[in-house]
Amino acid sequence: MLPTIDKERLIADFLSLTTGSAESLDERRVADLLTEKLKMIGFSESEDDAGQKLGGNAGNLYGFLKGTIPGLPLLLSAHMDTVKPGENKHPVLHADGTITSDGTTVLGADDAAGIVEILEGIRSVREAGLPHRDIEILFPVAEEIYIQGSGVFDFSRIHAKEAYVLDMSEEVGSAAVRAPSLISFQVTVKGKASHAGFAPENGIHSIAAAAQAIARLQQGRIDDETTCNIGTITGGTAKNIVPEQCVCTGEIRSFSHEQALRQIENIRKSFSDAAGAFGAAFEMETKEILRAYSLSENEAVVKRFQRACKELGFAGDLRSTFGGSDDHNFLKAGIRGIVLSCGMQRVHSTEECISVGELMKGAALVAALIQDRM
Repeated sequence: MLPTIDKERLIADFLSLTTGSAESLDERRVADLLTEKLKMIGFSESEDDAGQKLGGNAGNLYGFLKGTIPGLPLLLSAHMDTVKPGENKHPVLHADGTITSDGTTVLGADDAAGIVEILEGIRSVREAGLPHRDIEILFPVAEEIYIQGSGVFDFSRIHAKEAYVLDMSEEVGSAAVRAPSLISFQVTVKGKASHAGFAPENGIHSIAAAAQAIARLQQGRIDDETTCNIGTITGGTAKNIVPEQCVCTGEIRSFSHEQALRQIENIRKSFSDAAGAFGAAFEMETKEILRAYSLSENEAVVKRFQRACKELGFAGDLRSTFGGSDDHNFLKAGIRGIVLSCGMQRVHSTEECISVGELMKGAALVAALIQDRM
């Protein structure tokens, strides 16, 4: 059964969450608002110490709500933080039902849209007196800075084995079942300083060595599944000094974790060869930020999504995303999750927007998911 979504309450919640500041590690106001909303719905809730661990002012919010349908809980999740510029946000509701910022900041639909759709979907089912599954909620902090909030969450607290992360652009009714590995790297080339005018032959030009290494590398789209990018290069101390040190940073993304590792080794070899040719030394540090995953359309969490979409008349499309989300950490913890589109558009820009209609569709989808008995 499809409950009635309270449009005015949904709008009020969204405008409240997208007013003010909520940049990564500054989620205190949002966390306090959500704590009260979870209590009003009937959740038992708690906040962890992620803020202390990460240097922020709020922790991850966890909630549990007992249901009446037997079985393990479903985990619903959306993050509390926004990207910059996200201070002193002022949402604007337009006559056609579109919501934007005032143009000076992001709107914050990423991910306030997911949050309000979760809250309103659950409230609509509860107020209609309809049966629903046990529900677990996780509203993480610091998602936008490489999913750090959920990265320090204690997943032994979670009983769910399936999750829906509402954190993807485009119209409600699609889900990402595949996402990439992301490995960041930093290469430091160490040469030898010398006066560039009087004795350049006595120096070892670290920037030249790094440039040769970079020139030999394929960047951009490596293949259909993989990208490589060197994003920053810094080095040298003065224009008349042979630069002693050059530091390069970048990232590899790939739907194949093995391919990502191969690309890292290609980078390592290119810098090693170039440094050797110049008589320089080099060091390379890597960090796995995300681990690639792919879910089959036959998995229960996917089938439930497609049943709910069919009931609501939504497309139910399955797709890939080249971005990261808290779902990466859920999969790492053994929770089979997919990422749902929640209607936001042009995210990570001051042109970010969403329509009231998409918010209502997202809430209806949540309501259908938590009522599913399979």
